[in-house]
Amino acid sequence: MDNLFQKIGTTQTLSQKIERNIERAIREKKLPIGSKLPSERELCEMFAVSRTALREALRRLSARGLIEIRKGSGMVVTKINMKDAIDSLNLYYDLKFDMNLISQIIELRLAFEPEIAKMAAVNRKKEHLETLEKNLVEFAECDPDNTQLESDLDNKFHLNVARATGNPFVIVTMEPVHNLLPRMRNFIYANIEGEKEITLGYHKEIVNAIRERDSDRAYEKMQAHLDRNMQVYNKFLKNT
Repeated sequence: MDNLFQKIGTTQTLSQKIERNIERAIREKKLPIGSKLPSERELCEMFAVSRTALREALRRLSARGLIEIRKGSGMVVTKINMKDAIDSLNLYYDLKFDMNLISQIIELRLAFEPEIAKMAAVNRKKEHLETLEKNLVEFAECDPDNTQLESDLDNKFHLNVARATGNPFVIVTMEPVHNLLPRMRNFIYANIEGEKEITLGYHKEIVNAIRERDSDRAYEKMQAHLDRNMQVYNKFLKNT
């Protein structure tokens, strides 16, 4: 621990430099998850800084979820899990939300989701297929007056395709994107006659391709589905 941090002197951004140094030690696993940081006194000596600057840096690290400050037992490096990453992106997208963002999201989905469907066809397990098939039944049987539930089930379908890839980076990337879409879908199902049936038809074709492990067909059907989404956006939502 003696050589963990070097003295950084005094500058106007002193607490930020302390924060970056500790973050770097965590990223480089010099401070692994679950490990205790040196005490405040030890850190002040290592950095050659005042306790005020150190505490400001520790406060920001704690607010970012990198460390946990435990009263009476010191500071511990915390584990960043998938939910934390998704929650952060959810907040960012919520703050940025407008109709222009919807078109950008559809463009993103056109770039990613056909490949995701292709991956799902290759990597899916029995439980993924069962979840997708259950979703088809629930979506088909959903009360057409309950457009909120319809949009939620539509959202879950695409999340379940992402999960069927077995790739956690796909899930972290796509889940916050899909969490924005019920707003758009709720409008569509409430106002555009027959759109639910069209969507359900695409979903069935995608599931059939995933069931048969036909990755190329899964790609093609997802691409056609998203092309339709863009057409609907351009016709009904673009100028709202």
